[in-house]
Amino acid sequence: MSVKRPDPQKKSSPAGKSAGSPKPGAVDRSDPTDRLGQLERLIEMMVQKDVVEVELEDGNTRWRVRRTEPQAVTYAAPQAMAMPMPTMPMAGGHQAPAAGAPAAASEPKGEVFKSPMLGTFYRAASPEAEVFCKPGDRVSADKTLCIIEAMKVMNEIKAEREFEILDILVKNGEPVEFGQPLFLIR
Repeated sequence: MSVKRPDPQKKSSPAGKSAGSPKPGAVDRSDPTDRLGQLERLIEMMVQKDVVEVELEDGNTRWRVRRTEPQAVTYAAPQAMAMPMPTMPMAGGHQAPAAGAPAAASEPKGEVFKSPMLGTFYRAASPEAEVFCKPGDRVSADKTLCIIEAMKVMNEIKAEREFEILDILVKNGEPVEFGQPLFLIR
């Protein structure tokens, strides 16, 4: 059995091609000192193997590469709007009030605290934890009112000023839109 040894006079690249002068502007990906080439090969392999995150350490070099996951876009269904009831003119030229409660009772007393972002509304840090606030609570400026999860990040929503919570307008776990009323405050 004979072993063929490479000729030291003949230069060749690791791919088996003869080494010549590289083209101007070309990146030699076979060069182990080429960090960019190594990184590109690592990313290509991550895509092929469907790997999300890799952390490597080699000597003084440490790499951590994470592919972003495609984000699912969710839309909240539009809220149904009530149609105004037509009023019937009375004999004296006055109009009768609309059927139901008086208009003053149907309008909320106070102002609304709106969502600063799009995401999922949570009243507590976990399902077992106590809620951050409830109607009747007086909150300070640094008090956490709720958590809005956006892109798998839990964002604490702070009161930013003192007020009293009159009502909570969103159910736990519901999607919320930017600017959607979350709390009725005074």
